[in-house]
Amino acid sequence: MGRLQDKRAIITGGGSGIGLAAARRFAQEGARVVIAGRREQPLRDAARECGPGASYVVSDVSRLEDNRRLFEATVSRLGGLDVFIANAGYEGVSAPLVEYPLEVFDEVMSVNVRGAFLGLKCAIPAMQPKGGSIVIVSSIGGIKARGAGNSAYIAAKHAEIGLMRTAAAECAPLGIRINCVLPGPTDTRMIRAIEERRSPGSPEQARAAIMASVPLKRYGTPEEMAELILFLASDEASFCTGGVYAADGGLSAI
Repeated sequence: MGRLQDKRAIITGGGSGIGLAAARRFAQEGARVVIAGRREQPLRDAARECGPGASYVVSDVSRLEDNRRLFEATVSRLGGLDVFIANAGYEGVSAPLVEYPLEVFDEVMSVNVRGAFLGLKCAIPAMQPKGGSIVIVSSIGGIKARGAGNSAYIAAKHAEIGLMRTAAAECAPLGIRINCVLPGPTDTRMIRAIEERRSPGSPEQARAAIMASVPLKRYGTPEEMAELILFLASDEASFCTGGVYAADGGLSAI
């Protein structure tokens, strides 16, 4: 019997990185998973890799109509919803606050904050009356302002934690648990983009500097993040709600 046997789950941003690693683990543990994202080909590949219990819906988390369509399709296909992983995110660009492009700031907030808000808005009714588990994948940037030039991303990740805490308090009487996972530097597309921005043409220099700042002296893997997400999604975490769980190699300790 898998740890998520017969649970019905949605994972946004599930076509790559942490989302894809979580989708794989959920499928391995017996869940039926709907993987969501903006690009169809990665979603199709991910669903195929995860097996017959997985399917996908192309959707943009920043759009209310897309969220409604995603959750309605999932409930129609699977008969309900037990787990929602709000994983989709966007890092923006690197620039001093006074020079930060307004249109990029708006996009970062739209994907990360509005996306999490709309996901909660649709997931909570879909989980009633049985209850369920929601995990928002935030960042160590949700509790620490690391580096310079990332004001939009840091603000968005702090806001996700605020949304989680508010929703966790509101939804506890409904039997819906809501938590945040805070990955530290993780070996995904996002960290590679950050490396290139910090050290154009020599991303290995930025990689070495970032790793040196982590007490464990390495990046995390998407699979390590997926294990924490899996725990919070499962009944093993039945008394966990309103929590902030770092998987950051020790960064939050310094």
